[in-house]
Amino acid sequence: MQAVSPIFRAFGPLAMLCGALLGGTALPAPAVAQPVVSAPFTISTLETVRTRGYVICAATGLLPGFAQVSPEGLWSGFDIDICRAIAAAVFGDPSKVEFRPLSGQSRFAHLATGDIDVVSRNAAWTMARDTQYGVTYAGVSFYDGQAFMVPDRVGAVSAYELEDITICVAGGSESETMMEEFFFRNQVSFDTLVYEDREDLALAYRSSQCDALTGSASWLQAVRRTLPEPSAHSILPERLSKDAFGPVVRSNDAQWRDIIAMTLNVLITAEELGVTSANIESMLSARTMAIRRLLGVEPSVAGRLGLRETWMRDVIAAVGNYGEIYARHFGSNTSSALLRGQNALWTNGGLMYAPTLR
Repeated sequence: MQAVSPIFRAFGPLAMLCGALLGGTALPAPAVAQPVVSAPFTISTLETVRTRGYVICAATGLLPGFAQVSPEGLWSGFDIDICRAIAAAVFGDPSKVEFRPLSGQSRFAHLATGDIDVVSRNAAWTMARDTQYGVTYAGVSFYDGQAFMVPDRVGAVSAYELEDITICVAGGSESETMMEEFFFRNQVSFDTLVYEDREDLALAYRSSQCDALTGSASWLQAVRRTLPEPSAHSILPERLSKDAFGPVVRSNDAQWRDIIAMTLNVLITAEELGVTSANIESMLSARTMAIRRLLGVEPSVAGRLGLRETWMRDVIAAVGNYGEIYARHFGSNTSSALLRGQNALWTNGGLMYAPTLR
């Protein structure tokens, strides 16, 4: 067989076109490019969960205030209540949930493979996590950031009052860099006590080897709850960085993602409207349309999500509104209260905000 010239391979189609036009030969109809359509997601997480009879929710194994397990095996914490709210949305029963402790290294692998239905733990929302692992964040349940914790003996109520003190910090970490930049901008002198492991840092602070401990506010809160006198230590209000935590789901099931997102929005909206687990029955007679939709008295988004009309009411009755959950785990009734700060409602100077439920 005669070899085909590279020139013909490159310009052959063009030559054939010219010949057809000059010779009057009819050209074949050009092929119409068909759009590439991804195969639809055919396995509904909602139906899988309903068939199973409970939600499988992953949380961190131990982060006091956010997730902890009693000696009897009972789970409690802020992230745990988010999981129970999801169970209440799907089943009307917050107890229909199984908790799985996951380490930071495996927080998303089990989700992507379908072993669990949702992750509710301290995994900061980043572009990489939201685009590279087949998962997506459904919303923000807790705003976090680097902060300082100090004992009362330091006498500081603001990070801007810290000077000539020794600070415990993880060596070579982003926290160390952010701290150095903060003090450089404010022309403040300080010393550091550096450890690589967080447990070592907590131990050094607990034994008064340093005057302050820096890290994420959520971690500082967990450390404070382990101290002999938590109320004798304060997490200062300033944040050196920004992080957002929230429930995470698989990215190929929009219905399930919407259910998780709307459950979180219900908690926030209920607080904004003044609907609590204590007054929910009396609120059924309210004339405010937003409240009536929230409680299922008026038609809502329930049908579009595949849930019953009263699912939002069931969520609030089961776990309370966002403010009730926060107060339960970080409020003044605990041994180590944590100011709402960024986690206050937008109407109170915070960042917590939910779209209108209609």
